[in-house]
Amino acid sequence: MKINLYTSSGSSKKISLNISDKVFMAKPNQHSVYLTINSFLDSQRQGTSSSKTRAEVSGGGIKPWKQKGTGRARIGSTRNPSRVHGGVAFGPRPHKYKSKVNKKVKNIAKKSVISSLIKSDSLFVLDELKLNSPKTSEAVKILNKLKIVNEKILIIYSKSEKNLILGYRNLKGVNVKSVDNFTIFDLLKCSKILIDKVSIEKIESRLSN
Repeated sequence: MKINLYTSSGSSKKISLNISDKVFMAKPNQHSVYLTINSFLDSQRQGTSSSKTRAEVSGGGIKPWKQKGTGRARIGSTRNPSRVHGGVAFGPRPHKYKSKVNKKVKNIAKKSVISSLIKSDSLFVLDELKLNSPKTSEAVKILNKLKIVNEKILIIYSKSEKNLILGYRNLKGVNVKSVDNFTIFDLLKCSKILIDKVSIEKIESRLSN
């Protein structure tokens, strides 16, 4: 498959870029996307919620009254869950929420989302991602040329540049990520992707297996 290639200033080049149909025109697999998103959200949870059981709350060491002869119900501790200031029965305890998803499933999910964005003409490949200065106005000029201003944009770069990050970070809805650490959650949150040629090649080599 061939895709349009743009210059670093946002102008369209006369040449096009060949990309793998196996990676960038993959058949969408919604279940893989679902599993990967669930795993990602689970990993964001701390799992530190906790409540005290009757063994952990203070007090209640002595039997309040004798077992028989008082006319009242028998009770062994003032800190059982049915009483005021008692412990919590079946309350939350610290535990891990992480759910494992195989690497192959994650790759299928990423291919599904990227392919959907390509089919809707939402992926823009630049021969190089760079800004001559850290000014936001320069970044806006590039987006204006590509006609994607006021969109939710994911910018994926292969080489970190200070000007690039500083220039785009003030723009609302723009998310700047390295090709080595962007997630499927980043892909789903955006409506357009701005990526450089080297990053496309890296993604293609990783997801083609």
